[in-house]
Amino acid sequence: MIELHTFDDPRAHSDALAKAVSDALKASLAARGAASADAAGQTTHATLAVSGGTSPKPFLQALSREPLDWAHIDVTLVDDRWVPETDPASNATFARETLLQNAAASAYFLPLVDTSKPLEAHIAELNADPRRRLPDVAVLGMGEDGHTASIFADAPEWDFAISTPDRFVSVHPGAAPHARVSLSMSALTQIGQLYLFIAGQTKLDVLNAALAAPQKNAISTLAHAEGVKLDVYWCA
Repeated sequence: MIELHTFDDPRAHSDALAKAVSDALKASLAARGAASADAAGQTTHATLAVSGGTSPKPFLQALSREPLDWAHIDVTLVDDRWVPETDPASNATFARETLLQNAAASAYFLPLVDTSKPLEAHIAELNADPRRRLPDVAVLGMGEDGHTASIFADAPEWDFAISTPDRFVSVHPGAAPHARVSLSMSALTQIGQLYLFIAGQTKLDVLNAALAAPQKNAISTLAHAEGVKLDVYWCA
């Protein structure tokens, strides 16, 4: 199920999504707290996964000022490029500079990349790591080719990325730079609260085409998956 929220003003667009994500995280913390009320000494955390790129910067900055219990929020990424954090292409650096500031500076950050290890060995470690819980809330972006996370239709890993039960996959896009670490399609479909943050008529057209009929791209695959609810925040 897709629910479209439309905005004419970029600031209202960012602020509305920041409020929605904040409310979703509060609800996740409350639900986890209720579930663990009888477990003495158990610490309750909720997990948020965010995306990189230039578009979400105002949203992430707005979210960083939301009055959440950030000490109990674990922040991670939907995907990242296989580059060190010193590289300008790193989504981890972007998250540190935009979201992990202000009130959100006390959140615990779990980056996806460690280039000191071989890529496939690192993917295996991520999938085996008990700290890497499925996010409670995730904010996705979308490319004009219909990719979301780093699930690219032109990557040799396409079939694996959309079918594996593993949560993390490596991806080598054909037309985009850098190898990637990404949440798999299986992981995305299991996240309780999914948001898509996009702007411009071109991306809305891509989304509408993906919704109209199944296509070989990640946003269409996700949107047509059984049981998925996607809240789309779009600005003209």
